[in-house]
This record gives sequence, C-alpha cells and structure tokens, in this order.
Amino acid sequence: MADYCRFALNKTKSNMKKRIFLLSVLSILFLSVFASQVFPKQTVMPAGKAVSRTETATFASGCFWCEEAKFTQLKGVIKVTSGYTGGEVPQPSYELVCTGTTGHAEACNIVYDPSVITYDELLEAFFLSHDPTQLNRQGNDVGPQYRSAIFYHDDAQRQKAAYYIGKLTEKKIYPDPIVTEVKPFTTFYNAEDYHQEYYKKNPNQGYCRYVIQPELAKFKKIFKNKLKP
Repeated sequence: MADYCRFALNKTKSNMKKRIFLLSVLSILFLSVFASQVFPKQTVMPAGKAVSRTETATFASGCFWCEEAKFTQLKGVIKVTSGYTGGEVPQPSYELVCTGTTGHAEACNIVYDPSVITYDELLEAFFLSHDPTQLNRQGNDVGPQYRSAIFYHDDAQRQKAAYYIGKLTEKKIYPDPIVTEVKPFTTFYNAEDYHQEYYKKNPNQGYCRYVIQPELAKFKKIFKNKLKP
C-alpha cells in the first residue's frame, strides 16, 4: 500500500485501468469456460439439516485493505480480519512487514457460514479478485508481503486449492503461469486496529478512491448474485 503513495495519482489511475481491463477479460473467460466445470454447484442442504458452524479461509492477494473490502460483500461471509501470516517474525508490525523481510504476507482471515457460501465459491472469488500470475506483487504494490497465497486450514482446503490451480493452468485461463502459494495455515497476527475495515472508514482516501473503488465495482459486477443486500 505504501508504494502507491509514492506514485502520482495519474500514473496509478493509468495502471489501474490496465488491471481492470485485464480482470474484465479474465472474468469473462473464467466464468464462461469454467463456472460449471471447475467450481461445482453448491449442494443444497435438506430442510432441517442446515449447517450452524462456521469455517475460516485465509487468503493473501496483495493489499489487505482491498481484499477485505471485497470479501466483506459476499453473502455468507461473517467477518473479515486483516493481518499478517506466513512469516517467521512473531508479533510483526505493519512497518516491519512493509520491509519485506519478515516472510509475512498481508492476508485476510475470512470467517464464513458454509451453508450459505462454500469454500469453492470463496476460491472462485479469490482467483477473480486479483492477478494470481504476479510474483510478489499486485500492481505497484511490490514485495513478498503482497504475494498471492492460500493458507489452508485442513486437507480438504489444500486439495481444493491444488485442484483448481491445476484446472486453471490446464485450461490456460491466465496468459501467464499461476504463482499462488499453497501453504498450511500457522499463526495469524491481526493487523493494527486502523487497518481493520479501512475502506469502510476511509472511502475518500486516495488509495481507496483510485485503487479499491474501481476493483470493488468490478468485483460486485462479477458476483452480483452473491452479494449481501
């Protein structure tokens, strides 16, 4: 995120237009070719058999402000927490993670109701909400802390992540190889309070206006049938 602040807004807007265009093309290909093949339809629970428990997905897809703003929109998502995971340094601060030396990625813990939204659907949103072919970056946010990663909580999540990456690669949905890491979930450190719900609290901040808003608008268009009222 800090990297964007060093660029003039006109350059940021130009780069974002290119990213949004690429996302538009990819979303059309992804949904038209893969919606029924890669991401199976959600199983409808019989009456009286609704699942009452919650589950957690942990994804890293660049700036956690942006990721949180997107996943919060989805029906079945109960809570999204921004934080740091995947590194070696205990109790890292935002400033330290920004150096790219802690091994941590900016990530989000997504608590969801699996009777409303499945892990498969969250994976679909994950792959369409960022560019999984960019190594250690998303746009002008550069560094290993902005890498694309899936931190699985159990073997079922690991198998699904690997399966979908394999299918997306096989069908050549993306023009470049997918570089998303798939690693076991370890320790998740909540980011500082001012990072939580950042977009909701600061919609007129420069990064929010010129980066998050266009991406969020595209995300809502793609997942219009899965958004909260």
